[in-house]
Amino acid sequence: MREEFLNVLELTKLVIAKAGFEKFTAQISLRDLSKPEKYLGDPENFAKAEQAIIDAVAEAGLDAVQVPGEAAFYGPKLDFMIRDAIGRQWQLGTIQVDYNLPERFQLEYIGADNQPHRPVMIHRAPFGSMERFISILIEHTTGKLPLWLAPDQFAVLPIGEGHIEYCKNVLAQLEEAGLSGYVDDRNETIGRKIRDTEMKKVPYMLIAGDKEMADNVVALRRQGEGDKGAVSVKEFEGQLLKEIAL
Repeated sequence: MREEFLNVLELTKLVIAKAGFEKFTAQISLRDLSKPEKYLGDPENFAKAEQAIIDAVAEAGLDAVQVPGEAAFYGPKLDFMIRDAIGRQWQLGTIQVDYNLPERFQLEYIGADNQPHRPVMIHRAPFGSMERFISILIEHTTGKLPLWLAPDQFAVLPIGEGHIEYCKNVLAQLEEAGLSGYVDDRNETIGRKIRDTEMKKVPYMLIAGDKEMADNVVALRRQGEGDKGAVSVKEFEGQLLKEIAL
């Protein structure tokens, strides 16, 4: 149980880090000992589950606070309390140790000694409630999602009609590498295309006109940061794949 709990703890930390949440508090949610009627099962098993979480968190070297009265009715839990961009606190990831439901459902498995044993149940939710996670993430980032999660990672912007085919070839090459984007082939000025792409929070813009076609490159812009110079499509592909892998 200890090993599996530590694995789930590392998974939850990874999810939080990948989503870009840098400030969080690990909260060990325990029973309110003054209200034993709120909780299921054998108090000894509940206490054993609480101690298992406390020990695992200590072994992981994770700073945590203990909060009595916040346990689920069937077992204690480790909650990840996230602070968003404006300082509000939300409960997202949670890991719960449950000795009670395996007893109530009379669950068993046959161990290496060929004898029946009762398992310990771990409830894990690295994201917490998915709807809450997504809404908090969108608000926290003001829609500027991490590159790996952005629906469109780049937009290819042709300056004129004569550059559209070249831009479509750029898109095809990047899509072949597993990247996602689109060509903005609307009959609009390049200034309008850049502004609209900025407003949509697309991470990268690749602009192509006569000079870019002649040099077989694209002019690169980063959302919110402006011009980044000319790069080859292969160079941009490698840059994105490296950034996504971080």
